[in-house]
Amino acid sequence: MAIIGIDLGTTNSLGAVYRNHKVELIPNRFGSFLTPSVVSVTEDGTVLVGEVAKERLVTHPEATAASFKKDMGTEKKYVLGKKTFLPEELSSFVIRSIVEDAKNYLQEDIEEVIVSVPAYFHDKQRVATKKAGALAGVTVKRIINEPSAAAMASYIDTSKEQLFLIFDFGGGTLDVSVVECFDTMVEIISVAGDNHLGGDDFHEIMAESFLSEHGLSKRNVSPKTYAILLRQAEMCKRRLTDDESAKMTLNLDGTTYQSMYTNQRLLDESARLLGKIKGVLSRALRDGDLSINDLHAVVMVGGSSKMPLIQSYLQHIFRNLPVVVSNSDLMIAQGLGLICAVKERNEEIKDYVLTDICPFTLGTNVVNHADPSHPYMSPIIERNTVLPCSKIKRFYTASDNQTTLRFEILQGEQPYAEDNLKLSEISVTVPKKKSGEESADVRFTYDINGILIVDVKVLSTGQSVSRVISQNMREKELQRKVDELQKLKVHPKEITENMLVMEKLKALFEEVPPYMREHVQNFIRNFEMVLEGQNTRRIAKYRRFLEQMIAQMEGYDPLAQEIIFEEFDENEEDEIDENEEDDEDKDEEEGGIIWTS
Repeated sequence: MAIIGIDLGTTNSLGAVYRNHKVELIPNRFGSFLTPSVVSVTEDGTVLVGEVAKERLVTHPEATAASFKKDMGTEKKYVLGKKTFLPEELSSFVIRSIVEDAKNYLQEDIEEVIVSVPAYFHDKQRVATKKAGALAGVTVKRIINEPSAAAMASYIDTSKEQLFLIFDFGGGTLDVSVVECFDTMVEIISVAGDNHLGGDDFHEIMAESFLSEHGLSKRNVSPKTYAILLRQAEMCKRRLTDDESAKMTLNLDGTTYQSMYTNQRLLDESARLLGKIKGVLSRALRDGDLSINDLHAVVMVGGSSKMPLIQSYLQHIFRNLPVVVSNSDLMIAQGLGLICAVKERNEEIKDYVLTDICPFTLGTNVVNHADPSHPYMSPIIERNTVLPCSKIKRFYTASDNQTTLRFEILQGEQPYAEDNLKLSEISVTVPKKKSGEESADVRFTYDINGILIVDVKVLSTGQSVSRVISQNMREKELQRKVDELQKLKVHPKEITENMLVMEKLKALFEEVPPYMREHVQNFIRNFEMVLEGQNTRRIAKYRRFLEQMIAQMEGYDPLAQEIIFEEFDENEEDEIDENEEDDEDKDEEEGGIIWTS
């Protein structure tokens, strides 16, 4: 049985394993390492995950969810068709999909999963991530901060002892960590982040700018039209990675709207986002008591780090520091693979030690004498404290004849207790005395897996209360949820390739200019006829033809190219490898009908 790592991303997720003396990324059904973190529910209640679900963001936005990672740890409800899901339930489908891909790839069961999360995920978000694993039917004992995993991969790859900054910019989150690497130690010095800042925000800015340029607003367009516009913005942003300019196009009520985008225009319109990024960078350096001059390099991680705008902005901020952007969207998974090897005590890597830190301050409430209705937050474990750690602080009664000391367990950086995240509460009784004559010691012990133990001891009586602060779903409720989710039909992967092509065609029918629609509709009609024939080889051949046509239409730029709508030639020779020939012979032996050219 294997241990795998899963980079559970806002936009894409992927798995990794350590075997044969190296990290191996786990391919999905389509041969890709990246599985879109998107879930859709069909009319008959079937759950779709990944590429197929992503296409339905355009064709069925009301039944499809993406970017739900941003809402982990909240009670937000996603209504997809006739079913309602919490964010961790949607994440469980993504985890289950990757685990199934891993089982098929490794040809063995999965014993345990290590999942990465943004360093700035608070306690409820981390607990929700563990619940997602449990709902997917796997054990998640260890949660790893994404920049920590990336740091592990970067250090082992370069073997350079250095102090560097990890800039992890994904679709929905930004994490910045300062990391020092020496000998076999990977030590996290400080972290900062924003759980609601990522590459997706640029899509929103581009979409709103496009609408404003053409005298439109988000209120004037349907959710389906806005989904198409966001997709156009994403494609435009991707083209700007390689090209100086790119075009966004929207067909609305028979009118075609077009806008030209450049990286300079994106820069001009993104000043607010870049300002937020700079604030996160400053906080990470400030908390580590460091300056730019102390760093040796900046390592960029996450798919959104590929944006030329982001790279040039960081080069501007960090001046002469080398900015490394290799395998940015795969580095976290590679680091997770290495951490799996450490956990399995693999001989080649078992001596490496990855330290982590507490991303948020942990503390309790104390009286605000000026305004008792708004107590202060009193820190016990400061943010960026190296884990595991144990800190103790003494608190005294605040009024005469006080009989109870009530401690709220808080997480956050705000001065007032009420503005921080309340994790739990502990009360102890004390004898009646004058103010300040009774006291209790409060000890916080926090481990590397994010489990907090709180001990409260009254000094005068010796009364002691100890509590593990880890918000776990009750076993009965957890099992009920597992049973409920497992009853849902998850679409068989054997035919998702065909569904993906069909959903792409449907999405294109809504996006392309009117003069292209007849061609797209003919593709849909012909593909339905081929699928109806149930001839697997003919289906595969026509699907490959459609994939080529779809690629042309998705990347269509009227200023740069012309699309030639080819006719499908059934008599064209088709290349088949030895495995396909073996499958063909097998089908003939079993009495199957093979379509030949």
